[in-house]
Amino acid sequence: KHQAVRHLDLKVGPGEVVALLGPNGSGKTTSLKAAAGLVKPTSGVVLVGNPGRPSSEPEARRCLSFLPQRVAFQDSLSGQEVLNFHRQIRGVDAAHASAALSVASLNGAVVRAVSTYSGGMLQRLGLAVALLPDAPVFLLDEPTAALDPDGLEAFYKVIAKSRADGRAVLFTSHQMGDAERLADRFAILVDGILVADIAGREMKDRLAERGSMRLRVPSLSPSTLAGLRVMVPDAEFTEGELVVRGPAGMRPRVIELILARGHQIVDLVAEDGRLDDLYREMVGPQGEAR
Repeated sequence: KHQAVRHLDLKVGPGEVVALLGPNGSGKTTSLKAAAGLVKPTSGVVLVGNPGRPSSEPEARRCLSFLPQRVAFQDSLSGQEVLNFHRQIRGVDAAHASAALSVASLNGAVVRAVSTYSGGMLQRLGLAVALLPDAPVFLLDEPTAALDPDGLEAFYKVIAKSRADGRAVLFTSHQMGDAERLADRFAILVDGILVADIAGREMKDRLAERGSMRLRVPSLSPSTLAGLRVMVPDAEFTEGELVVRGPAGMRPRVIELILARGHQIVDLVAEDGRLDDLYREMVGPQGEAR
């Protein structure tokens, strides 16, 4: 037997947005399905709501909304009819449905039959359906995968409002930029095991430590470069460009030293580390935890 998820202990509180990251096959979708009550764990328990109830119970399902990785709707219905159907099931007013539909960015296609939709359009319609209910818990599997720039901006606003309204949001993504922008916490699964659970502040600190600064310096004396390498051992100087890697806090000292030695800085670019680089460090090239 294959164990999709093992020893996962993860809590998402009200007003918290958590990104569940990991390579393909790491157990992300299975974890969301278990939280939605669609998969029964062979051991342990999944609790939803406040007070927490087993996710398989109807009362728990009423307080959540789930977006699967792949959605399917009745081909003969239009996008608008699909939305109206689910709106009535969940008891949502028409105004809120219109707001949810704006995230899908379907424009004129909303009156067309679902059978004419591309895979990306279907997924965007599924996202609109998932955002319909005023549920305290959102479970979203790859919600940004098929969104265009306008749809992304609308989705970012939805998540910001969900956080402000006190909803708990758990989403999966392979888009590291979206995860970095949206999440308060980052949970990383590898081979069904939670290998990291990192708060947003800690993640920012880790990324800052992996940042870099590039300076255009026409000339740099050997003694100055030696002094820089006392502070930053791996500082590199090639063809007028100095590259300094490390936390942002040491950058002012580097600049002060260069100027104090009488050198000129003609350009400077500084950036923090990237989440996708840190992610690859943590899971390894083949998706194995390091």
